[in-house]
Amino acid sequence: MNDPGFSRTEVVRLVVRLTLVSAVTFWSIKWLMNQMDPTNQSKKKARKTAEQQLKRLRANKQLVQVDKLTDYEMMIAAHLVDPEDIKVTWADIAGLEGLIQELRETVILPIQRKDLFADSLLTTPPKGVLLHGPPGCGKTLIAKATAREAGTHFINLDLSILTDKWYGESQKLAAAVFTLAVKLQPCIIFIDEIDSFLRVRNSTDHEATAMMKAQFMSLWDGLITDPNCTVIIMGATNRPQDLDRAILRRMPAAFHVPMPNLIQRRQILNLILEHEPTSEEVDIETMAKCTDGFSGSDLRELCRNAAVYRVRDFVRQEMNNSIHRRLSSDDEFHDALRPITMDDLKFSYSKMRESKIHCGSLNVQPRIDLD
Repeated sequence: MNDPGFSRTEVVRLVVRLTLVSAVTFWSIKWLMNQMDPTNQSKKKARKTAEQQLKRLRANKQLVQVDKLTDYEMMIAAHLVDPEDIKVTWADIAGLEGLIQELRETVILPIQRKDLFADSLLTTPPKGVLLHGPPGCGKTLIAKATAREAGTHFINLDLSILTDKWYGESQKLAAAVFTLAVKLQPCIIFIDEIDSFLRVRNSTDHEATAMMKAQFMSLWDGLITDPNCTVIIMGATNRPQDLDRAILRRMPAAFHVPMPNLIQRRQILNLILEHEPTSEEVDIETMAKCTDGFSGSDLRELCRNAAVYRVRDFVRQEMNNSIHRRLSSDDEFHDALRPITMDDLKFSYSKMRESKIHCGSLNVQPRIDLD
């Protein structure tokens, strides 16, 4: 700068030019790196969703002791569910009163009343809960109702976010599941169709998948080292035989959700049709007897189809009579519809029974005369 060959003005201009070139180079490299990272947009979207969800939890006076979350934890936090947003309650589940009582005593009570179990390490909540049984019997509903009843944070873990083509990313995401859950405890991590992720390990597994499973199980066991850590992993599956034995060991609280029996089918049908307009001729007992082999989801679909038939008949009548009127309110629309009849339920049952037999999901049984 003391060189007489350069004036003060030229030196300032040179410094400004070098600064501009450095800034442009820096932002160009950063932009190029972001373009090369295919997960950049998903990370930004996940962070935005997670920030909104965590803000809501704080607004609901649920203290979240999180000062700073990593990008991986923010991606997991995007799947965080506020218990108050869960609309499913125990009242929405019929025919499983015994199982619900066991869950209350085994899972919920140790979380809500820690003072009753403070003097023993044997009465802590289980680190893993497995719900297994045929599809459509309410396993996912039970998990949601458990989270709402316990008032815990609920991470509905989407397994697709744990798989990444970049080496090492899947392991970091798996670790983030547990580090985030510990910060948000008490917390329930729900994994639907857990057998698709933690199935029996074998020599044909890809190296990245095997490493992710191993780390997941290692961190899962690591939670046990802290007796005050309240993190529960709840899984649901209809193929428990496909789960790795090491996973079954980590899920000591296993609950079988069976196909509903006659009494349970009657309770489910009563619950589904409780607030629906039905005619006096509808016989719940008869429908419960003839739907042997139907799951709770099947029964709901049966009633939904029957409810659609009355709308279909109304539309056909409108078309046949060439009446084109615009209804002024929803009340008028519902008043114009007839109630659900026994014939609607019979027709819906016949179609579903035939479909289930052709699909092989229902054993061929003697047809019950609904007349």
